[in-house]
Amino acid sequence: MQKRIFIIHGWGGMANEGWLSWLKEELEAAGYLVFALQMPNTNEPRIKTWVKSISDSVGLVDGNTFFIGHSIGCQAIARYLEGLQRGVMVGGAVFVAGFFKNLTNMGNDALSRDIIHEWLDTPIDLISINSHLLKSLAIFSDNDPYVSLDNIEDFKNNLNAEIIIEHEQGHYSGSSGLPKYPSILDNVKVFIGD
Repeated sequence: MQKRIFIIHGWGGMANEGWLSWLKEELEAAGYLVFALQMPNTNEPRIKTWVKSISDSVGLVDGNTFFIGHSIGCQAIARYLEGLQRGVMVGGAVFVAGFFKNLTNMGNDALSRDIIHEWLDTPIDLISINSHLLKSLAIFSDNDPYVSLDNIEDFKNNLNAEIIIEHEQGHYSGSSGLPKYPSILDNVKVFIGD
């Protein structure tokens, strides 16, 4: 059965920006069925609407279903997985610049503070999320201005994720114009397999 991959962009992002579009094309060329989801109201991401959007797009999942998230897209994937019925498993998830506990250098306006509060302070059951994952991979940069490396602990200890820390890759933002991330592609292909 063909493996399906769902890519979830970050806050303020677009499904077809920067390396996300390139990654989709490269994975399709490798034989995967890939969907880059455009999340609703991307400049004001909310848990309920993002999780519902993923759920509506994905449909039934199984061991051939995989997710790739960037930044807040990682949390959206995790919260989607948290809502799956007991015993339902997905093949895995790749979290790029993901976070659960800490963000830095974010906007200080009331809307940004409210969004950050919602995503960081709404309870999340990482053990439940892990029960739906056959495996996971978390990729971080050592100079990410928003996602500090103390976020690694949750991915490593609670999601049993394989951890990769890359040097000076910033926040891996597609909006920064980076058209390709070969290291992410290589790691995803090894992670998902044939």
